[in-house]
Amino acid sequence: MEFHIQTLSKKRRTRQQVVAGKIAETKAKSFRQLSGCFRKFIPKKLLRPNETGKNSRNRIFSKETTFWAFFSQMINADGGCAEVITKLRAYAALKRQGSMPVSTGSYCKARTHLTEEEVSEIFRHTSTVLQEREQAATPQGRRVIVVDGTGLKTADTAANQQVWPQQKQQEPGCGFPSLRVCACFSLETGGILSYEIGNKKSHELRLFRKQLDVFKSGDISLTDKMFCNYFDLWNLKSRGVDSVVTLPALKRKPVTGSSAIKKLGEDDVLIKWKKPVWNKKSAYTRQEWESLPAEQVLRQIKVEVKGKGFRVESFYIITTLLDPIEYPAEELAELYFRRWEVELNFDDLKTTMGMDELRCKTPAMVRKELMMYFIAYNAIRWLIYEAARKEKVEPLRISFKGAMQSLRQWEPHLNQPGITRIQKRQLIEELYRSVAGNIVPYRPNRKEPRCIKRRPKPYQLLTKLRGEMEEIEHRSKYRAKAA
Repeated sequence: MEFHIQTLSKKRRTRQQVVAGKIAETKAKSFRQLSGCFRKFIPKKLLRPNETGKNSRNRIFSKETTFWAFFSQMINADGGCAEVITKLRAYAALKRQGSMPVSTGSYCKARTHLTEEEVSEIFRHTSTVLQEREQAATPQGRRVIVVDGTGLKTADTAANQQVWPQQKQQEPGCGFPSLRVCACFSLETGGILSYEIGNKKSHELRLFRKQLDVFKSGDISLTDKMFCNYFDLWNLKSRGVDSVVTLPALKRKPVTGSSAIKKLGEDDVLIKWKKPVWNKKSAYTRQEWESLPAEQVLRQIKVEVKGKGFRVESFYIITTLLDPIEYPAEELAELYFRRWEVELNFDDLKTTMGMDELRCKTPAMVRKELMMYFIAYNAIRWLIYEAARKEKVEPLRISFKGAMQSLRQWEPHLNQPGITRIQKRQLIEELYRSVAGNIVPYRPNRKEPRCIKRRPKPYQLLTKLRGEMEEIEHRSKYRAKAA
């Protein structure tokens, strides 16, 4: 008599299930090198699959894989979607798993499944971590936040043109949607803390006032002359935030010594500003104007520019830091010279990372792309800060471009087949040393005019719709042949 012994092995998988398992393995490891570098900065819990709906099922491009693939676009030299697919296929070939049945279309669709709320939550987390890493930015132990704005271009689509229209002087089809960004940066770490976006009709002051919650009592706001006005100086002061800003010479004349309340030192006086008159064109409501005091006492400091390469020989600083002993005029002048670092931060974003021209074709994706740039920027700033802390160097002296280049070269080696945890830890330590070794030379008062040497190619400008331009060009060639 024969007895049937039930097998203890699992049910044999079909060929389709085997291929699906290999795809899942490649998906889980293809961008793990980036998550390994920034696992302390962007925790895995923020990228867990959703309980229901989109990004809840186990696919090739899961929520975590799609995020890190999107992240890699921000730091890659090319930045295209095809490069992400090529990287995924290259890793599959390295693991001898054959060709991956994915396309740029499937990846682009996966990016749309990442909601703005999810990406925004990750950005807020990065800014919070950077704020926790901050130390005293001034001898008085107060955090300094630098505010400025810039303009960006997006893909020329009808949807983008409706939200961010191009300039009026440009013919339809000849310009690009114009997007404005106002952002708050940490002076110490260079990280971006908050931002607001608008179109060509959005003034930077209105975008700035939407970000006042990022300021805490005891902070110092460092801005240029565009933000110098009675309302904002008092609004920040009422929150416990002091201001250091330049006086707009075309709008308000400096107070002379005879009209000042008190002389604090050489070219350093206390002045009194009266409440401005409200009208319908004011950038604040009647109720906000009525809550303003009749006058406020400020401090005016004249700064003589002695170095070469500056556009002015002198300028005036207006500040709510009234104590000349605790805040000497020389220190405030030196602090304002550091405001130029916000221009370098935008240069890192727009030139080094390529944020100057956004690629996405819908407003929703443009907003997500912008947030991904800020997340990647903060991640590199965090990498610089950690490397500076380990190697005992000043963070802002480390080259941002050098740090991004080091990350690009180290990334492919952090997840090689057979690499151990100890080897990976050693590679990350070497990455820190490489980042900290890219020190920017100290060049005080260096003259760098905004000029270019290379001439643009002699192509005519697009002054009409492309179809009309092609028709004109075709007719001119036909007439030339006939002649």
